[in-house]
Amino acid sequence: MIVEGTVIKLGDRIDTDLIIPAKYLKYTDHQYLAQHVLEPVDPEFSKKASKGVIVVAGKLFGMGSSREQAAIALKAAGVKMILAESFARIFFRNAINNGLPVMVCPNISNVVREGDYVSADLSSGEILIPERGITVRCKELPDIVIRIVDAGGLIEYLRKLGR
Repeated sequence: MIVEGTVIKLGDRIDTDLIIPAKYLKYTDHQYLAQHVLEPVDPEFSKKASKGVIVVAGKLFGMGSSREQAAIALKAAGVKMILAESFARIFFRNAINNGLPVMVCPNISNVVREGDYVSADLSSGEILIPERGITVRCKELPDIVIRIVDAGGLIEYLRKLGR
């Protein structure tokens, strides 16, 4: 599975309250949540993401509460994938369960720049920055994780299996 897009960079410790503030959790409409994703970090993020982007972040992306809405809001906003140096475990799992590709990429925030166009191969773990001739190695995802993400999330994956 290949994911391509332009990069929006974020820093370290982007917690779930920054991703989707608690005041919006009473809403269930994914598009409404998308309008407010990362609002405290960048009020224009949802507009930028609507074109389809790849987020590159530092350490501990998705730390904090286990709110599933964080992954849902990012995906609904147009985020195609998140590449980070590390993730909070529950966010990583919530992203996969909701069909949002995530990969752990040591030192990625020091290599990829805002606005870079990247191509990510989930199977090999390679991130290509063709304009600069750079390849970055990330941790490969297990085949089952790739199948879940490719299906659109865990529920869709199970539906395809007839369960």
